[in-house]
Amino acid sequence: MSSPGAWQFWIDRGGTFTDVVARKPDGSLATHKLLSENPERYRDAAIAGIRHLLGIEAGGAIPVERIEAVKMGTTVATNALLERKGEPTVLFTTRGFRDQLRIAYQNRPRIFDRHIKLPELLYRKVVEVDERMGAYGQVVEPLDEAKVRASLDAARAEGFRSIAVVFMHGYRFPDHERRVAALARAAGFEQVSVSHVVSPLMKIVSRGDTTVVDAYLSPILRRYVDQVSGELGDRAHPASSSDLSPPRLLFMQSNGGLTDAHRFQGKDSILSGPAGGIIGMVRTSEAAGFRKVIGFDMGGTSTDVSHYAGELEREFETLVAGVRMRAPMMSIHTIAAAAARSRSPIAT
Repeated sequence: MSSPGAWQFWIDRGGTFTDVVARKPDGSLATHKLLSENPERYRDAAIAGIRHLLGIEAGGAIPVERIEAVKMGTTVATNALLERKGEPTVLFTTRGFRDQLRIAYQNRPRIFDRHIKLPELLYRKVVEVDERMGAYGQVVEPLDEAKVRASLDAARAEGFRSIAVVFMHGYRFPDHERRVAALARAAGFEQVSVSHVVSPLMKIVSRGDTTVVDAYLSPILRRYVDQVSGELGDRAHPASSSDLSPPRLLFMQSNGGLTDAHRFQGKDSILSGPAGGIIGMVRTSEAAGFRKVIGFDMGGTSTDVSHYAGELEREFETLVAGVRMRAPMMSIHTIAAAAARSRSPIAT
């Protein structure tokens, strides 16, 4: 239910264009389209679109009392992953397993290829930690906190601000992970992702990959969320000077559901924009009487293909841009837009 006299904004921030749909207080709809990146004219496309539809001049304060909610899907994290422009990340893992995520499962999707080109790893540095928990909770090797502190200080001195902590059997016996996470925060790390929180399930490879993705993308996502929420009068951020209650800011997650801006995490943001497209496609097709549809969403940066046959399909383990992740996501196949133009008969 919407508040009488309040605006609602629904925004899709893509890699090339940002589309804004607004529902006015009288129930009518208005739309606006603009470039996602245009630093000479505005800092952020979503906020610029809101200002345009409200008739506010560039740089002017947004009247938050007139807005009920802002709901966004964004490819900020997706593009950072595709272009490998996430936060420099250091991986802390159990001694003896520094190459575990690199070795992974040794899958061969093209079995006859003679030259295998592995995807670029997201972490830049690996630190082996003297610790080991057994499969039944026994302490095989105690955690050497002195060495951990020294390693954390060294990583900080090298410029790392984001850390992923992945220990053997940490999903079930997380004491060592918790302690290293506390030491990392005390050492000044701004993003601390631990596997027993990010992906508390067995299988160190998929658990570790998901944790690294979260550490790699969450800082990028957090800066963007803080920027938008600050413009909308979020008093939790220094950028806000408004005494009025800010509008609700919600982001679409990869699983097709909305979440509060401050609970939006890197691992749940990969398919944020495309997931919103599928939900819209399904609702529109059902209203038109179609129960079986194929979705083809081609943007300037990436192209997303999906299908619907009566129920929303989700996958728990997915591969996006060469990176394995274990988190609920809509079933979407994503490729670079340039490749889609050359291969797809629809595009031509």
